[in-house]
Amino acid sequence: MKIKAKLTLGLWFLFIVILLMGLTGTHYIYKLGKDSKAILKDNYESIEFAKDMMQQFDDISSADVAKAQEATNLFSQRLNQEENNITEIGEKETVDQLRVDFENYKKDPSSSVLANSIRSKLYKISEMNMQALERKNRVAQKTADDAVLYISLLLAICIMACFSFIINFPGYIANPIRQLTESIKEIANRNYGQRLHFKSGDEFGELAIAFNGMAKQLDLYENSNLAQIMFEKKRIETIIDNMTDPTLVLDENNKILFANPSVCAIMGMREDDLLGKSAPDVAIHNDLLRTLLGEQHIGKELKIYADQKESYFIQDVFGVKNEERLLGKVIVLKNITKFHELDEAKTNFIATISHELKTPIASIKMSIKLLDDERVGTVNQEQKQLISNINSDTQRLLKITGELLDLAQTETGNIQLNFRKTEPKMIVDYAYNAVKFMAEQKQLELDVNCSDQLPLVNTDMEKTAWVLVNFLSNAIRYSPEKSKIEIRAEQTNHEVVFSVRDFGKGIEKKYLNRIFERYFKVPGLDKSQSGTGLGLAISKDFIEAQNGRIWAESELGEGSSFAFALPV
Repeated sequence: MKIKAKLTLGLWFLFIVILLMGLTGTHYIYKLGKDSKAILKDNYESIEFAKDMMQQFDDISSADVAKAQEATNLFSQRLNQEENNITEIGEKETVDQLRVDFENYKKDPSSSVLANSIRSKLYKISEMNMQALERKNRVAQKTADDAVLYISLLLAICIMACFSFIINFPGYIANPIRQLTESIKEIANRNYGQRLHFKSGDEFGELAIAFNGMAKQLDLYENSNLAQIMFEKKRIETIIDNMTDPTLVLDENNKILFANPSVCAIMGMREDDLLGKSAPDVAIHNDLLRTLLGEQHIGKELKIYADQKESYFIQDVFGVKNEERLLGKVIVLKNITKFHELDEAKTNFIATISHELKTPIASIKMSIKLLDDERVGTVNQEQKQLISNINSDTQRLLKITGELLDLAQTETGNIQLNFRKTEPKMIVDYAYNAVKFMAEQKQLELDVNCSDQLPLVNTDMEKTAWVLVNFLSNAIRYSPEKSKIEIRAEQTNHEVVFSVRDFGKGIEKKYLNRIFERYFKVPGLDKSQSGTGLGLAISKDFIEAQNGRIWAESELGEGSSFAFALPV
């Protein structure tokens, strides 16, 4: 039976109980009313009529004629009413005899026999109705008692039936729903072995069958999915373990999920001491992990003692996230020891070659100077041109060699700095005088703005002036003829800022963050302007070695501004 049918039957049951109680009560109430009405109409009125006739009969014998006549009329009236209210067996014969006696008495009022007969008949009528009244009262009382009994019995039955209905029927509906709710919670907690067992053939039974089928499918899917997940997890662990680069995987709460043997080796810890532990807690006793979690060295060189030697690594951190939130991060240390060794070898090679080249280049320059001296011998015009070209190439080679030597110094960290307190104006004047002739050849105006009251800076005069000369040389090289170059030196907070601004073509913004890289040349500039791409890189190393800052600003078509700042 369906739940709807059961609900309908339950409501019909309550309706029948209410209807039965109502009909039973109405029946007995009607019956009691009928009995009471019969008593009042049939017997009580007859008793009253007899009583009135007895009083009127006493007044008939009165000496007052008028009063006697009135009493006679009232007696006749009550007798007529009694004749119309005959209800008991034998009452009609008694009333008829009373009528005969009364008619005879009116003819002979002095007859005591008739008077006694009338009184006897009235008493008999009263006694007859009194007995009937008592009898009917007993019947009515019995009816009332029966009504109380039957209604009480029916009420008790209805109360027990309704109480049973109230107790059991809601549970019949609510219990399966509660079981279903609890089972759904179990399924939500990934307990796919949960099953419902409803033996009823209604909608709850169908629901149990559907629920059990769903749970079974989820269980199968979970088992297959879990096996797949475990396989993938094992594969990821194997891949991470076989990675040569030290790798550490953390979850969103910085708990260590994976740590391959390489990272365990350089951290000097066992895998069991790392997995499942909170990384900040482990970092309290491990300097390397504390450094990695700080993330201050991301993208920078880390010097770590590993593999019985000093090794070099670069830290990379990759965030693992989905569309909603961060799931964790992966810390990878890329071993750059080989590259560092190659770079060191390259630096030593450059330094050696540059140093070795300086001597023959200087010798060639001296020979060119001797060839150009007329005391050695006269040369024709074509020979002079060749000597001039050789001199230019030699000068260029000497400049490149000098830059390579400076680069080698900066790469090895062996920059020799001679610090002394210097007036900023001296640096500006030195650079101005160095490029003045070159600027005059292109008819460029050098606008110098440098106060004599600027505070002293603790710097290497030669290398700082070299940086400013490099800025000015580039500005002259890329400025159009008859334009202006601004040279500024001014105090900003606790720094003195030196800047060179030209009004040439300018540099695209996408290249500004790369112009201080070694060997980088801005694309699109005049290809006839030669350069090694090392000048700005060396300038950056010189300024930063003196605890200074260096930067560039530029807009296409508006020129460029190169600046560096040194602490007061």
